[in-house]
Amino acid sequence: MIHLATGLAVRDGSVLLVASRYANHPQPLWNLPGGRQQPGELLEETVARELLEETGLRAEVLGLAYVSESYAGDEHFLNATFVVNIRGCGVDGRTERDHVAAVEWVPFEQIAHRIVVAVVREPLLAYLRDEAPRRYAGFHDAGITIEWPDGCE
Repeated sequence: MIHLATGLAVRDGSVLLVASRYANHPQPLWNLPGGRQQPGELLEETVARELLEETGLRAEVLGLAYVSESYAGDEHFLNATFVVNIRGCGVDGRTERDHVAAVEWVPFEQIAHRIVVAVVREPLLAYLRDEAPRRYAGFHDAGITIEWPDGCE
């Protein structure tokens, strides 16, 4: 099982998103900032680290928003999405990750068009619509395969 953590930062009707490049996709894919948990790391530590690496921004983790899981073939992914408070005002575009193509505050009404992967999009939209019972989303088929960059264990 692969454990992932993502950060949900909301400001002025927009959500902080990153566009990441993957070898097996011609265009960058938009997602919440986040990534794989490292050994010995708590998930809330993962999200703070990944957010800093991918956006250059520091975040305070406020709490769990929702959990989602999916399968891509035999790989099982478990993702915890945390509400975070961004320290600072803007996005300066500096990241420590070569695979990050863009970092933007995206208005709520554009999210459904930016995030093309249902396993990412649907739980996020349900949360933003404040559908309280939908704090968990499961997908037997992720509908996408990601080739992780070398060194992402």
